[in-house]
Amino acid sequence: MSGNNSLLQLRSVSKVFARATVDMVMALDNINLDVHAEDFITIIGSNGAGKTSLLNVIAGVYPPERGGKIIINGSDITNLSEHRHAQYIGRVYQDPHIGTAAKMSIEENLSLALMRGQSRGLGIATNKQRREQFRLGLIPLGLGLEDRLTTPVGTLSGGQRQALALVMATLSKPSLLLLDEHIATLDPNTARIVLELSEAIVKQEKMTTMMVTHNMELALRYGNRLIMMHKGRIIVDLDHKQRKNLTVQNLVTAFERASGELFADDSILLSTANPNARPPDKQ
Repeated sequence: MSGNNSLLQLRSVSKVFARATVDMVMALDNINLDVHAEDFITIIGSNGAGKTSLLNVIAGVYPPERGGKIIINGSDITNLSEHRHAQYIGRVYQDPHIGTAAKMSIEENLSLALMRGQSRGLGIATNKQRREQFRLGLIPLGLGLEDRLTTPVGTLSGGQRQALALVMATLSKPSLLLLDEHIATLDPNTARIVLELSEAIVKQEKMTTMMVTHNMELALRYGNRLIMMHKGRIIVDLDHKQRKNLTVQNLVTAFERASGELFADDSILLSTANPNARPPDKQ
């Protein structure tokens, strides 16, 4: 899939860790990708396939190798700091504790999120207008957090914190939303709730989204496009029509045809029954 009107363009993006050592890993291998406005892409792949590395490079956690380019809305952001990338990108992490500040209140967390990527000389004071904005953003969650704005975030459950992190990531209307296995540490029922909230927010805000998951059924159920990664490469890229009515076994077959290898990661097959059946991707 390609096109010059893409919201996100990745060009020749590679990432090598521990170069010139016995531990060298080619985490990303010459990735070229076009993401169009309002795409909701699910990204599947075994542990170490490069899924989280891809999101980390897009988010500016570390730069691609020389020659790689990251372009959002026509602007080359390759060499910008992670802080500057945050002007364009919202992200929800695997661990709710990463995306939220435990000792700060809900409204203080939301204030920081609202000003993410802006000048460091910010104040987190919450005025009446901003507080109402926060209330309106929290009401759709159905968790009653809109009436607990002064509550310390550290007192919330993991599911509540992840739901809050989702609102925080989308509050400033970023160009791109990255969901990095954001239900991996949640129990199945809470994971379902957070996924439904994610889908509702993405649809309501018409957000362009990339969601990493280990769960093949979820990858087929959510979004309009599916990418499968293997050894740092994108080996399968299916649009809505191509993936319609596909089964998990169809994905396994597509993987084997594209990679030339037998599908040997039983943990992904097991995870189709339980989104928490395997640990989060550490890469």
